Amino acid sequence: MNIRIIDYSELEKMSNEELDSLGAVQHRGFKRTSTNDLMAARFAPLKEIVPGYVYGGFTILAGRQKLGKTWLAIDWAVAVATGGVAMGSVDCVAGDVLYVDLENGPRRIQGRIRALFPEDQPLPDMSRLEWVTEAPLLNGGFIERMELWRTSVRQPRLVVIDVLQRIKPPGNKTQNAYESDYSTWAPLQKWATKHGVAVLGLHHLKKGGADDPLEALSGSNGLSACADTTIVLNQDQNGKTLYVRGRDIEEKETAVIFVTGRWSIAGNASDVRRSCERAVILAALTDNAEPMTPAELSAATGKASANIRQLLFKMAKSGDVFRVGGGRYWVSAMDPSNSDNADNGGQ
Repeated sequence: MNIRIIDYSELEKMSNEELDSLGAVQHRGFKRTSTNDLMAARFAPLKEIVPGYVYGGFTILAGRQKLGKTWLAIDWAVAVATGGVAMGSVDCVAGDVLYVDLENGPRRIQGRIRALFPEDQPLPDMSRLEWVTEAPLLNGGFIERMELWRTSVRQPRLVVIDVLQRIKPPGNKTQNAYESDYSTWAPLQKWATKHGVAVLGLHHLKKGGADDPLEALSGSNGLSACADTTIVLNQDQNGKTLYVRGRDIEEKETAVIFVTGRWSIAGNASDVRRSCERAVILAALTDNAEPMTPAELSAATGKASANIRQLLFKMAKSGDVFRVGGGRYWVSAMDPSNSDNADNGGQ
């Protein structure tokens, strides 16, 4: 069959009768799908790599230096390659993993793996976790080499790039920073999405930080806009957290613990943060050995007075502290400085 290619400039000049008479004609129009067909379609669920955190597609793991990003990425890589447990509690399906480590040599990699499995523990079979320490730029054959890896293994599930900056080509001077970054990373996102492989790229945060975690990523917003999921590893006075936001997954923030190379999950960040804040209040009251006003607690803890008042209200409602008079709070319903209480207790 001879197929005629018709451009829009020709289509616009044709009548409806002429268009209907074309028959088996392909033209350069949109590929359209009706809503009925779309709603009748059945789509496979998201491919879980590290459930709750990493899925098939392009994921960014960003964090400040020396917080343990590489340790976390290795934790995930080992868990996937062995069908083990990530962060001490997340079960992973076994598959093939490629770790592109462009900042550490073989000696340091070996040392980190050994730290995860002390001498008294046998090493698990990690033959499905392979390492690369040299790679071309993204526009210099990087994706082609990932494709060769993908087609050479049985179950490709995860590629880790540590760090993205090492494969980033020079920016396009004809584009602004956002456009340049988005177009740079789009081929990587397209490859990951097409094949259902998780590509996890490690990245840094800006020094000043930002109110929105995604705004804290170093460089323009083009990178986070291109990524399917962004994970931000951060630390404040309450400890370390993993913030997750993605196109197809639920936004969440997890409190995590990092000790001697090992990561573990402490719980929901808001619950842990609330627990820590309450512990600070209780410790201040106990150390003071007598009831305190919100202003006194604010001075003792260094926290804003308004926040202290809100927290005391919630703690009093849940029975963690008690208001004992004079606008003061104590750890029990009885004021220890009230001598009458002691007398009454002796009757």
